[in-house]
Amino acid sequence: MSQQQFNAGQNRGQAQEKAEQWTESAKQTAQSACDKTADLTQSARDKAADLTQSARDKTADGSHSANKSAQHNQEQAAGLFGQTGESVKNMAQGALDGVKNSLGMNEKK
Repeated sequence: MSQQQFNAGQNRGQAQEKAEQWTESAKQTAQSACDKTADLTQSARDKAADLTQSARDKTADGSHSANKSAQHNQEQAAGLFGQTGESVKNMAQGALDGVKNSLGMNEKK
C-alpha cells in the first residue's frame, strides 16, 4: 500500500511540475506577444511621426491644411495600432487564463 501511495505522490509531483512548465511557457508567450505589440505600436508611432515631419517639410510655405491632415493621420495610425496592441494583449492574457483554468491553476483573488 505504501508503494502505491509513493507512486501516486510521485505521479502527482510530476504532473504538477509539467503544469507549471506549461504555465510558464504560456506566460512567456503572452509576454512575448505584449512585447511585440509594444514594439509594433512604437514603430507605428515613429513612422507616423516621420510622415508628419515629412509632410511639414513639404509644406514649408505655411499650408495649415497639410499639417492638420498629417497630424490627423498620425493620430489615426497611433490609435489603430494601440487598439491592435490591446487586442493582442487581451488575446494573450485569455490564452494564459485558459491554460491556467484547464490545468486547475487559476488564481482566485
